[in-house]
Amino acid sequence: MADLKNKIENAKDKVVGKAKETFGKVTGSEKTELKGKIQSKKADLKEQFDDTKEKIAKKINDMDKDK
Repeated sequence: MADLKNKIENAKDKVVGKAKETFGKVTGSEKTELKGKIQSKKADLKEQFDDTKEKIAKKINDMDKDK
């Protein structure tokens, strides 16, 4: 359940971040553009962290099955 919630939250942050970035570019607001880039990158990093966490958990579970 938490995995799905995290994936939805990350997707939302990516979309909102890209929208802020675009809005910042259109309006000439470097601050808004930067905030959008940061929000989008943060979502990417969280997604990578979640994927790594899942891979580690799978390896641990596989090791337990081999015993």
